[in-house]
Amino acid sequence: MGVRAGVVVCATSFLIGALFTHWIADSLTLWKFPVTDEHLWTAASYYVVLAKFPQTLVYVLTAIVALGGTTILWSLRDGEAGNLMFDGGSIFLFATTIVMYSYSVIPSIFSKFSSLPVHEFNSPTPRFLRIATLDLASNNLICSVALTGVLALQAGRAWAERNDDDYVVVELPEDGSKSRARTPGPGTPAER
Repeated sequence: MGVRAGVVVCATSFLIGALFTHWIADSLTLWKFPVTDEHLWTAASYYVVLAKFPQTLVYVLTAIVALGGTTILWSLRDGEAGNLMFDGGSIFLFATTIVMYSYSVIPSIFSKFSSLPVHEFNSPTPRFLRIATLDLASNNLICSVALTGVLALQAGRAWAERNDDDYVVVELPEDGSKSRARTPGPGTPAER
């Protein structure tokens, strides 16, 4: 795996980890049944804390997103078939995550979770807050799955490149034509 693929994998893994921290709130709304008002108030309280995070953390996350996206685009520039397929898919999933987070998640956090109405944890949740909390949980899950797809595509690319390295071009002496032959790898019959 090259340096570019390593940067993409590290940046994507970091972003998945950042999304995983939302599990504190999202698990209460996505994976519990029935979703109670107490679950919704707890999740909403988490998002209020998240909305008040220092601005420097937003800059750090933005820099990591920019680094990951730029590195994928840089890999695509090579024009090799494997890069077009794997990096093209990675760019699509990475861009989907960026668009969803920029146009849905971040505006929702800052507009609907800047503060909460006075409540008790078992009091009824207002409809707008219920919908916003459930939407945020769903969007976080979609972004996590998309970024996991980027990791899967990068792993597929590394496997395909490794597999291509097992072949060498051999010139046949009788007619001068060229043929691809598989070189013995670890665990092949040639080693036994």
